Amino acid sequence: MSVRRLRRQGGEPWYDDAAGRLVRPYTISNGRTRPTAHFDLLTMVMATGRRPVSCQGPDYAQVLGLCGGPVSVAEIAAHIRLPAVVTKVLLADLVDCGAITARAPAAVSAGPASRTDRALLEAVLNGLRKRL
Repeated sequence: MSVRRLRRQGGEPWYDDAAGRLVRPYTISNGRTRPTAHFDLLTMVMATGRRPVSCQGPDYAQVLGLCGGPVSVAEIAAHIRLPAVVTKVLLADLVDCGAITARAPAAVSAGPASRTDRALLEAVLNGLRKRL
């Protein structure tokens, strides 16, 4: 097992994980900063079971490993420790080759189910006033 060694500004060495990621994020996305599909941070993605032919590499494999069940774009970005925009580019590539599906977050409707119960809010407000 080889040890990655880099030098900090003060001259002391960094080893392995302390050195951080050696590949810049724009390298992972081949310099692309815009995904081919629209993703919100709350967009849910899930693996389809198809193995991609064109999207191969450790980053794609890591993303696919996280997509066994529905997972949000934000969660994937946090797990793989990449910026959200780079994660979205990787996910768009996987959607394009059919390896994952994406579902937009449920929109909040203006119907009766989304209205706040005024009586409940007034009861909370009255309770807070009593404490003061």
